[in-house]
Amino acid sequence: MKKEMFYGAGPLIFEKAKALRSELTHAELVLWGYLKTSPAGFKFRRQHPAGIYIVDFYCHELKLVIEVDGGIHEKMEIKQHDENRERDLTDWGLRVVRFKNEEVEKQLEVVIKTIEKLLVK
Repeated sequence: MKKEMFYGAGPLIFEKAKALRSELTHAELVLWGYLKTSPAGFKFRRQHPAGIYIVDFYCHELKLVIEVDGGIHEKMEIKQHDENRERDLTDWGLRVVRFKNEEVEKQLEVVIKTIEKLLVK
């Protein structure tokens, strides 16, 4: 795998990402059911190391990050962290798309249509 795919992530981030792959939330599992089929021929990875972060889903070919946020992301300090994190990811040339757990669990078709619009080179 290409080193630039991980944006300088260190060994501890890789270790944590590996552990998180077995602890997906229900919403992440639901979305992974779709993304693991390589929609439109694009490969996605789950719990992917990127620098000092671990993103929920990542397509290297499209430089696309998909995040699935639970209720904790409504807390002010978490929102601030998310904003900083998203700014860093965007600065690296990545596109970041966020969905709430409820959207994935209750409106999966809408989420998939939104993602499909992004699956173009």
